[in-house]
Amino acid sequence: MRKTFLIALVLVSSLTNAQKLKNEKGNFTALKNESAVKVSFNYDHLKLLKENYSEDEYISRRKIELNEKEKGNGDAWVSKWKSAKDGIWEPKFIELLIKTVDNITFTESDANAKYTLMVDAVWIYPGWDVYMMKQPAKVTTKIKLVETANPSNVLYEVDAIEAPGDQFGSNFSNESRVGEGFAKTAKTLGKKINKDIK
Repeated sequence: MRKTFLIALVLVSSLTNAQKLKNEKGNFTALKNESAVKVSFNYDHLKLLKENYSEDEYISRRKIELNEKEKGNGDAWVSKWKSAKDGIWEPKFIELLIKTVDNITFTESDANAKYTLMVDAVWIYPGWDVYMMKQPAKVTTKIKLVETANPSNVLYEVDAIEAPGDQFGSNFSNESRVGEGFAKTAKTLGKKINKDIK
């Protein structure tokens, strides 16, 4: 019985770590001789949860929910959520790209980079963690590699579907779990870049 449970646990873990890349067009071969790539992030099309709330709707609902549980918690959470993009999600994405891809630096500030990796956050499910039970976050992005001086020249594009965001042990921060989803996306993408430039 214990053996069956452990096998099931391993299978579930492997399924939750899967990252689906769909609608791929083009490749990363243009980066073969590049040492730096600019990265830009966009949240204009972001939807959240199964209900596909806009970000403003999600923030408003979550703020009310948390303030009803304990006064002031919702207001504090709004600040935490808004700072997560610059403070957690984007740094995690860039950090994992740099760790995964050989000989290329990724940064948001290199205006001289010939190519830009555009990351459009499309859908986020923050997940949850209640001690012994948890649900990982899921992050869906549309990613394009474009020529910086001519963004209409798209060299590669893909839909990165439901990247799982989770950590070992407990993780009660929605923002941190989402950050792990961005990290997982970067790692999967980094492997694809390495494959194309070798």
